[in-house]
Amino acid sequence: MKPTLVALCLCLPMAAAPPTLRIHLSAENRTVSMPLETYVAAVLEGESSVFQSTEALKAMAVAARTYAIRMRGRHASEGFDLCDTTHCQRMAAAHVDARFTQAAEATAGELLWFNGKPAFTPYTRDCGGRTEDAGSVWPDLAAPWLKAHADPWCAKEPSWIWTADPTRIKAALLHASLTAPEHLLAVSILERTASGRARILLLKGGTQSTRISAGSFRFAIGRELGWNTLRSDAYEIRSVKGQPTFEGRGSGHGVGLCQIGAEGMGGSGKSYAEILAFYYPGTTPGLNAQGFRWHHLGGKTILMLTTRPDTDRPALAAAELVNRTLATRTGWPELRDIELRVYPDVETFRNATAEPGWVAAHSSGHRIDLQPVATLQSKGVLESTISHELLHLTMESQSAPGLPLWFREGLTDYLEHPRAFAGTPHIPSEEDLRQTTDPARARKAYADAASIVAALVRTYGEATVLGWVSRGVPPDVTKASTSHAKPNSR
Repeated sequence: MKPTLVALCLCLPMAAAPPTLRIHLSAENRTVSMPLETYVAAVLEGESSVFQSTEALKAMAVAARTYAIRMRGRHASEGFDLCDTTHCQRMAAAHVDARFTQAAEATAGELLWFNGKPAFTPYTRDCGGRTEDAGSVWPDLAAPWLKAHADPWCAKEPSWIWTADPTRIKAALLHASLTAPEHLLAVSILERTASGRARILLLKGGTQSTRISAGSFRFAIGRELGWNTLRSDAYEIRSVKGQPTFEGRGSGHGVGLCQIGAEGMGGSGKSYAEILAFYYPGTTPGLNAQGFRWHHLGGKTILMLTTRPDTDRPALAAAELVNRTLATRTGWPELRDIELRVYPDVETFRNATAEPGWVAAHSSGHRIDLQPVATLQSKGVLESTISHELLHLTMESQSAPGLPLWFREGLTDYLEHPRAFAGTPHIPSEEDLRQTTDPARARKAYADAASIVAALVRTYGEATVLGWVSRGVPPDVTKASTSHAKPNSR
């Protein structure tokens, strides 16, 4: 059975409760639940303890938070979201300095978005003066905001040099289950990335030669011989007395925010927003989904914003028709200047509105946020959802201050589907109407609201009940209705 979509239009602030992450503490071999902002502060302690710039710390907080949300569930098969090592993000939760907590709090909830989804926001210790293209490190990743570019803010650190015995290199590769010539004699760079870093290496040994990814080579060396040996893939190779000698710059993969550069930008007076814009160009910061490429379709009374104008036009036509019909049905003025935003998928709708996936739409002021047209059409609820939202906005434009939520929701449902309800009507609690965690509870609350309004229409007549929208529900009516309500049995 397909899940039922519920059209909620509560005019509430679009902000979700901060998520809790399940983090595996490797040293203790246990998993703990941790509020997101506590986790971000602990990551700053683990990844950015040497930072001096407050703005650089705030930029790191946003990058670390976005990375956590984007990668949440990376270890789902193991029963947790993220680990506390550099495989995910290095975290030091035992003691977190106050300035890291303050940086997390100053940017609380803020993420970087691209096309309505959290962006992939890796960072690196030292890019060596030029960041790397994400596709060079993760070939299957499409991330146009992570292209290689010069970084004048990254102070030119002294180049590093590492020389190793070929037998030790071969042993490290074999320990990592990689292939190497039987008698390794030389290592050379066969291909480079867009930033000039090594992409493919050629291992030579007598008549044998083996191609290997530079990244795999570096990780094998790091795990076996230490991470301060081959610090990045930005190097040249020469032979010194028969031993490969690597002379390079930078530290890490080089993709995304460069911590050395961010610190330099912050020290030069740049804001954390400017730092993020430099290292993740094309992303948009915000608490809710941002970065949509909207197309504007104008109707007579409604403006539709959509990322798929060709497929979403039926929603605009339906909304214009419903708007005219409602004005005739209620006698209230036809709505004007309504903005209808149609999201490309359920995930971006949830990101933008903080509503659960079973809620079909969200209304506030003169704006309606709508799940994808194709999704609503497949469930046969496109027209009814638009009608429900426009009914609610129409009523809000006419309603008296303090008009009870149960009355607004119940009358909206009644006007959309005028019908009689069996049984004794009950006024639902405002809590049941506002909560968005239990769909069955929400459906029951909305049905109760519609039932009691239908009972009021039977008793007083539709014209009288409609008049209460602008005048307010008479106290004696509310009292009489409440007296029939039974205790909530949840």
